[in-house]
Amino acid sequence: MRRLTLLLALSLATGCSRPSATDHMQRARDAIFEKRPDEALVEYRKALDALRIDDSAQAQVIKARALKGAADVYWLEMRKVKEAVSVYKELIVQCPESPEALEARVVLAELLRVYFRDLRGAIDQLTAALARNPPQGAELHYQVAKLYFELQDYQQCALESRKLAERFATSAFVDDSLFLQAQALHMQAVQSQPGTPEVQRYRQEASRTYADLIARFPDSELSPHATFEMGKLKAEAGDNEKAIETWVQALKNHPEPAMVQDSIARARRRIAATATEVSHTSAFDHKSRAPAGTPRSSVEAVGGSAEEAARDHGD
Repeated sequence: MRRLTLLLALSLATGCSRPSATDHMQRARDAIFEKRPDEALVEYRKALDALRIDDSAQAQVIKARALKGAADVYWLEMRKVKEAVSVYKELIVQCPESPEALEARVVLAELLRVYFRDLRGAIDQLTAALARNPPQGAELHYQVAKLYFELQDYQQCALESRKLAERFATSAFVDDSLFLQAQALHMQAVQSQPGTPEVQRYRQEASRTYADLIARFPDSELSPHATFEMGKLKAEAGDNEKAIETWVQALKNHPEPAMVQDSIARARRRIAATATEVSHTSAFDHKSRAPAGTPRSSVEAVGGSAEEAARDHGD
């Protein structure tokens, strides 16, 4: 009898074994589905505790999924940004080669940019993700270029945009990268010392890049914007007539024709003002350059003295 009791006890103990990491993962998923994020976090942590001394390849897979799941719960379900960032970083450190770590870097970059304004940190995460040749490489590279633009590092922005167009030549982001590259070159012109050769060089490079975009992607929604920007470059260089010609071309399909027409009108006013100024200057210069002895009134013109001319004027 005692022996039967012992066997029964052993059987019950075996049947009531502790839940495995896989069991906790399933419970966590169920809790998320049932909108119980706090319980899901508890189950993810229990799954990680169950794997603490397990170094197998399968354990690493489950660990990465548990950490990613917990980070996603903090971010997507609870909107706890700091906690989410912390767990995403933990995932990257503990399982750096996992697919989940790659996804974590992309999400982490966005959180660092939006909530902490850590643009350099975001660039670091995206650059690390790009090193693994992800399928969305062109998009991530474009994000890196945009982050450099936000940092006002226009030289690096232009470089990254150019690299994207070369590395991902068939990507849907090529026209975006060309437009961004031209904008960065334009900003380099703005930042350069006025009157220096660099200003003209950057303007020319920007204009060529806009023209390249228009030639390669005539149906792109960015094409009319590129034409408009080319007009701005010509206006800044003082060539208002060419700027107007370019803006007239942009009017054909620009989504904001009123803005283009306003730029044309302002350029025409500048041309008119310049013409008036030249006219006034020419007249003034004509008087000031009159040689000594040149008659300044009708009295002097017929041989009268300056004194007679003055008296005549006084009358």
